[in-house]
Parts: sequence; C-alpha cells; structure tokens
Amino acid sequence: MKPVVQAPATCWRNGQTRPAPRALPEEVAVAMSYNRQSFAVMMASPTALDDFCTGFSLSEGIIETISDITALEIITVEAGIECRMSLAAPARARLEARRRHLAGPVGCGLCGLESLQEATKAAPKVTAQTTMRAKDIASAFQQMSQKQALNNETRAVHAAGFFIAGQDLTVREDIGRHNALDKLIGAVARQGRHGASGAVLLTSRVSLDLIQKAARFGAGILAAISVPTARAVREAEAAGITLIAVARDDGFEIFTHPQRILLPPDAA
Repeated sequence: MKPVVQAPATCWRNGQTRPAPRALPEEVAVAMSYNRQSFAVMMASPTALDDFCTGFSLSEGIIETISDITALEIITVEAGIECRMSLAAPARARLEARRRHLAGPVGCGLCGLESLQEATKAAPKVTAQTTMRAKDIASAFQQMSQKQALNNETRAVHAAGFFIAGQDLTVREDIGRHNALDKLIGAVARQGRHGASGAVLLTSRVSLDLIQKAARFGAGILAAISVPTARAVREAEAAGITLIAVARDDGFEIFTHPQRILLPPDAA
C-alpha cells in the first residue's frame, strides 16, 4: 500500500475558491498476530512494518530480544495488513501469561486493556549512564525535521528519532505517535543498538504509555517538542528517565533527572 495518497479538494480562502489537491497520509488496519493468534490491531501508516512488528513486540514486553521472533510474514489482505510472527518458546510462555487484546484508533497504547493495573503498572527502572550536551539535542531536532519525508509531504504525521552524538539520526514516522516510537524501537534493535546508548526524540506530547515504552527500550533521555502530562513526568521520575519537553530552536525544558544533560556554565 502506498503511504501517501493524492486527494482532490476545493480550497476556499480569502473569499476565493480554487482546486487544491492535497497529499494525505494513508491509514490502514495493521493486525499483529503471534503463532497464528490475534493480539492487537492498530491503525497505522503502511511503512517500515518490519520495524513496527519488532518494536511493538519489544515495547509491549512480548519479546526480550529480536531473536525471540523466529519468523515474520507481512501479508496484505482485503481489510488491511496482517503481521504474522512466530515466537520462540520462552516468548510464547510470556505472551500466554499476560495476553491482552488491543483495538484502538491510531495505535493507542492503552486501548482495550483488561485491567487498570495492567495499564498503570510501573515502568522498568532505567540505568543508562549516557550524557549529552544541550546544544547537541537542539541540533538533533533540527536534523530530525529534515528526515521526516512523510510529514514534509503531508504535514500530518508524527516522528520518533534516535540520536547518538556524532552518528546518523534514525527516524521513523507514522500517523500515530505510539506507532512511530514502536517503529523506531524496532529499527534501532534491528541495527544491533540499545536505547541506553542515545536519546529518543518525539514530535508529539508525552503521555504515560510513551514513557513506559521508552523505559522498556532502556532509553535514559526522552525529548519532545510538546508538553508532557503530569502523569508522564511522575513516571519518568520514577523510572529514572531524563524527560525533556517543549523543545524549540532556542532551547527546552528539563523536567526530571537533569544530570544527564550537560548545560553551559551560564545556564545554571
């Protein structure tokens, strides 16, 4: 499926009417199944689905390493796309122990949970020691905007990036912010890297479930362009994550664990 569709539209602005076709991001139902058992259905962009399958499986705690997925088949069907994964025995056991079914719009990470306890359980403690200069994080966001090909064409999708100073920035995009982060986690894992080695960048607000996904990824630094929820700040503090938000060209705000960010002397 094509990730972008050209749609006819009529534009009325300043009292004048004109044809104005627009590039729109495609939205498709993506079903995750493990050992032929349905697990979750998300509405997502039909791009980087191999990364999506891997990252979703990691961030949901279904697998611990990418080797836990022994086979992956992505099949286009009439109703959408099915991602069929086979799991190694330990992962199969974990899945059966905590099986849940999701069915939510735009990859909502908490939709369809069977219990409030599951939705609000504490995130893993992050022990990453990586530090970064403030100016490098600001520079990374500038690089990120240049790598958002889908958003640059449609102005309608989120992005997640993984940044290590001196290395190329990895970026994944999706209509859903949760999906974009899952795709990023999958891409980084398939590159043989770990979240503790860099910073996660988001073009969205930060909510509880994004903190939980970042913690399972082991990321010590999470930075976003928008404002976090109060619950996200509390969760980041408890998980040991450095949470940066309201990132702009002139700087950002640090909410938790500021010791990982190296500020210039005059910023104290």
